[in-house]
Amino acid sequence: MKQILLVEDHAIVRLATRFLILDLLKPVTVHEAGSFTETLSQLARQPVDLVILDINIPDGEGFNMIPKIREVQPRVLIMIFSSLEEEIYALHYIKAGANGFLSKNASQDEIRKAILSMLDAGNYISLAVQQQLLRNTLDNKPNGENPLEHLSQRELEVMDMLIEGYWTKEIAIKLNLTESSVSTYKARIFEKLKVTTLIEMFKKVQFYKSQNPGI
Repeated sequence: MKQILLVEDHAIVRLATRFLILDLLKPVTVHEAGSFTETLSQLARQPVDLVILDINIPDGEGFNMIPKIREVQPRVLIMIFSSLEEEIYALHYIKAGANGFLSKNASQDEIRKAILSMLDAGNYISLAVQQQLLRNTLDNKPNGENPLEHLSQRELEVMDMLIEGYWTKEIAIKLNLTESSVSTYKARIFEKLKVTTLIEMFKKVQFYKSQNPGI
């Protein structure tokens, strides 16, 4: 029997995804967690085949959640299931150790396909991300034309928190960094996006996200 851990803090999304999994797989047991602390606790109690992981969960740690899950269950498959823009974030999470990335905007058919692919082949990326990889390869540019793709994993985390309105000190506490490190990441983000203020950064991020057809 397949064992799946569904990590999602929104009850309605968790309920809908659970029903889809139960309809798709038989037999299957679906465990649930609404926070990252609960996720680690669940993983410590029983082995699972697949973790379907939302990123924006209580006490979540962004990219750091992947190695922490692996510390508890080294061989477990991890599929990110997020509202984050997949053409910006998917490859970063794959590089961080996730086995797959699926947008919450995906259709039910694609969600079913992704779950089956994870369990059968051990990985999944959408057609949009596959096309992104192909474009980058054909253009001989590892990060494509979108400057957001040039940001490191940590820079993406800092950028998102800046956009959400967090101050430098708050970001430092949440990401376990020094304030000077956060300031350094902020400077790198500004340099890569060619902006000088938070308002310019916000406008540029929104512009480049709107230019991606898969977003």
